[in-house]
Amino acid sequence: MTKQPVHKTHLAIYLPTLVGGGAERVMLNLAGGFTQRGYAVDFVLAQCEGAFMPQFPPSVHLIELNSRMLRFGRSLYSIPALVRYLRQAKPDALLTGLHANIISIWAKKLSGVPVRLAIAEHNTFSQRNQTLPFPIKQLFPWLIRWNYPRADRIIAVSHGSADDLAVVAHLPRDRIDVIYNPIITPEMITKAKMPLNHPWFQPGEPPVILSIGRLNPQKDYPLLMQSFAGLRKSLPSRLLILGDGPERSRLFALADQLGLGEDFSLPGFVENPYPYMSKAGAFVLSSRWEGLPTVLVEALYCGTRLISTDCPSGPREILKGGQFGRLVPMGDLQGLTNAIQESLSMPYQPAPEPSWLPYTMNAVLDQYARVLFDIEVISTKAKD
Repeated sequence: MTKQPVHKTHLAIYLPTLVGGGAERVMLNLAGGFTQRGYAVDFVLAQCEGAFMPQFPPSVHLIELNSRMLRFGRSLYSIPALVRYLRQAKPDALLTGLHANIISIWAKKLSGVPVRLAIAEHNTFSQRNQTLPFPIKQLFPWLIRWNYPRADRIIAVSHGSADDLAVVAHLPRDRIDVIYNPIITPEMITKAKMPLNHPWFQPGEPPVILSIGRLNPQKDYPLLMQSFAGLRKSLPSRLLILGDGPERSRLFALADQLGLGEDFSLPGFVENPYPYMSKAGAFVLSSRWEGLPTVLVEALYCGTRLISTDCPSGPREILKGGQFGRLVPMGDLQGLTNAIQESLSMPYQPAPEPSWLPYTMNAVLDQYARVLFDIEVISTKAKD
């Protein structure tokens, strides 16, 4: 049994919006998990928008600040509203991530409220920072070095991202807690068992190469598409990429250029991707960088073949150095093609239960309870 909290049970989670991907979904999972344990949870958004709004847990209190916080350059608009919220609600702990971390540090200081502030880094900062426009990418490392040490707790979602952040922020490595994301939830397990009515996944059809994520440069989908173009010359197959984002039109143009035709599909965001994972011939992550790729853990649980670039950070940890899937160097077109072809040609045994147990809700909530509230929990084997 897990000990229920006796004191300090009011948690606030603050994000800009629910636009995006894995990090937003992780925060929603945490919010729902804490309410099931008896905590009062406020989910504070600068704006109530994004693809994950329909998945908002009904047990969580939603608060909208009605600010224009979409990128760091405009996030200053949200500070007064966040300060007012902290003074009125007086939560015991505030958990933030993404573009909200520095703003939350400033808001706590201005509010004068002794809230325990934990900031989470969901990506490999040094890699993500290179994609930001000038002069933000010059400013951001300085802001992090000056502000992150002021947070009560600092969380990274993988050991690789923690090592990177320690260097960037000039922090002692032991100041950073590593807590994996609560990815394998009861809701996810239920959704993974749902039927899939899609013509590509019917018996006798060619294997489907699946990838899921936001359509942006980080995911390097052009590499995957070029790899697939080479693969289908010798192996009948199809490529399905679920997600939306700014590179959508570019990817369609590349598909035409490569002559992928009807063997390629880009249907957009799908609310329940798990049956696709369960039935795919292989799941491929072609990213240039990550923090802890949620979709790779989900595909691990769903039991499909896994191929991933060995990018910083997360895939090597999740796949245990290649024990639970194939790792290929970033940008290695031929290596990726060979890995997919070899994986599809060999018998496959799904990864064992211990491979995904660290990402279950109970295991992760126990660690967050310690970091956010100094509550030491006594749990049996993490099981959802």
